[in-house]
Amino acid sequence: MKSKLGIDFDKVGHAREMARKIADQVQDFVDGYTTVAVERTLCRLLGIDGVDVHAVPLPNILVDELKEKNVLGEGILFFLGNVMVETGMTPQEIAEQVAAGKVDVTRVPVCTPGQREKALQPYIEASIRRISDNRKRRENYIATIGEGAKPYLYVIVATGNIYEDVVQAQAAARQGADVIAVIRTTGQSLLDYVPYGATTEGFGGTFATQENFRIMRKALDEVGEEVGRYIRLCNYCSGLCMPEIAVMGALEGLDVMLNDALYGILFRDINMQRTLVDQFMSRVINGFAGVIINTGEDNYLTTADAVEEAHTVLASDLINEQLALLAGLPEEQMGLGHAFEMDPMLENGFLYELAQAQMTREIFPKATLKYMPPTKFMTGNIFRGHIQDALFNMIGIWTSQGIQLLGMPTEAIHTPFMSDRYLSIENARYIFNNMKNIGDEVVFKENGIIQNRAKEVLDKATVLLEKIEREGLFTALEKGIFADIKRPKNGGKGLDGVCPKGKNYSNPFVEIMMNR
Repeated sequence: MKSKLGIDFDKVGHAREMARKIADQVQDFVDGYTTVAVERTLCRLLGIDGVDVHAVPLPNILVDELKEKNVLGEGILFFLGNVMVETGMTPQEIAEQVAAGKVDVTRVPVCTPGQREKALQPYIEASIRRISDNRKRRENYIATIGEGAKPYLYVIVATGNIYEDVVQAQAAARQGADVIAVIRTTGQSLLDYVPYGATTEGFGGTFATQENFRIMRKALDEVGEEVGRYIRLCNYCSGLCMPEIAVMGALEGLDVMLNDALYGILFRDINMQRTLVDQFMSRVINGFAGVIINTGEDNYLTTADAVEEAHTVLASDLINEQLALLAGLPEEQMGLGHAFEMDPMLENGFLYELAQAQMTREIFPKATLKYMPPTKFMTGNIFRGHIQDALFNMIGIWTSQGIQLLGMPTEAIHTPFMSDRYLSIENARYIFNNMKNIGDEVVFKENGIIQNRAKEVLDKATVLLEKIEREGLFTALEKGIFADIKRPKNGGKGLDGVCPKGKNYSNPFVEIMMNR
C-alpha cells in the first residue's frame, strides 16, 4: 500500500511489533486467571437464565457460591458437569435448585473429565448453534435486502425506556441511520450483575438486558424490511459484566458492541486485572458472533489535549488491535476508535484532524474504524456546532471511515430530539454524497502540514509503545500514560472477582469459538 501521507510502513511494522509484545505480556497473565463474570458467561452459554425470588440472576447465585467457598478457580463447568452426571438434571434445573437451597454443587462426587464433557456437550453445541444461526441470519439479511454504504451512519437512542427507544430507533432508521446504539443507563457498567427482563426506567440510557436486546433486534428487523436496508444494533459490554453482556448480545443477534480493553480501567476505575481477563473472553465471543467491536480511544481526548495526546490514541489502537487478534477477532470486526476533538479555534486544526484520520485509515486498512464527533468543545451555539459536525463528516468520507457516530447540534444542551437527529443525518448524507470520491482525487503536499503531522503522531506513538513494552501495560496504566489517568494494579472495582485457574479448570468455548 502506498501512503498518501508518506508514512514509513517499516515504522508502522515496528510499532505494531511493540504492541504485539505488550499484548503477549497481557495474554500471559490472562491465560492463568478467570473471573466471576467469565464464569457467569459460561452459565449463560449453558442456557442458564432467570432470577430467584429476590430478583438475583441465577448465574450470579451459582458463581457467588463457588466464590464464597473459595473454589471459583476450578470453574463452574467442573461443578455443573459433576452434578449433571450425578443427577441427570439440566444446567437450568441445577441453578434453580441451588437458588432454592436444595443442592450444593460443591458436595457432589467428582466424575471423570470424559463424563463431564459428554454431559455438557449438548448444551455447548446448542449455544454455539444459536450464535452461528444469528450470524447467518444477519449475513442473509445483508445479502438479500442490503445495507447502507460506509461510513455507516451511527446514531444513539437514550430514553431510558426500551419501548420508547424502539419508537426513536425506528424513526432514525427511516431517516437514514445504519446503526442504532442503545445507550446504557448511567452506572450500569459498575453493576456486577445483569438486570433481568424488559426495563422502562433508566437514567441517561436504558438498561442492557437480554430481553431489551431481543425487543430492539425485532424492531430493527421490522423497520429494516420496511426501508429495504439492514439496520445494525449496538450496545455496550464494557464494565464489570463485559463477557456476560457480550454473550447475551451474541444470543440475541446484536451487530456492534462497545468492547474496549482499557476504557473500564481508565474511566470507570474497574480493576485492570479484572478488565483484561474479561475483555479476552468477551472478544472471543464477539469474534465468533461476527460482532464489530468499538473501542474507546476517543475518550482519551475528552480528558487530555487532543493535539498533545493524539499519539496515545494511536498507541492504544495498536494495543487493542493485538489483543483482539489474540482473541481470534478479525481486523474487519475492529471498530478501532479515534475522534475529531481539537479546539475549533486552533489554526489549521482541520488539517491536523484530517492528517490523523487518514493516518489511522492507512495504518488499519481493513478495520471498520469508528470515528467520533466533536463533543469537548461543543457549546450552546447550535449553528457553530452544526458546522463542526459538518467538518467532521467531511473528514469521515474523505478518509473512508467505517462507522461515523453523528454529532448533534444540541450536543451540549439536552438529549437530542428526533428532529435534531434528522438534521444530523441530513448533514452527513448531503456531505457523503457530494464528496463521495474526494479521497480518491486529492493528494497531500509532500512534507506539508498534513504529512508532517501524521509522521509526528506515528513517531510519538512508537516511542510510547517502546516504553510500555519495557515496563509492561500494568505499570504504564499505573503511571497514567493514557488519558492522564493513573490506576493502581491492585485497586479499583472488581478485583475480588479475579481468581487463578485451578487444576480442574475448563472452558471449551474459547477453543471452539476461535477455531470454527
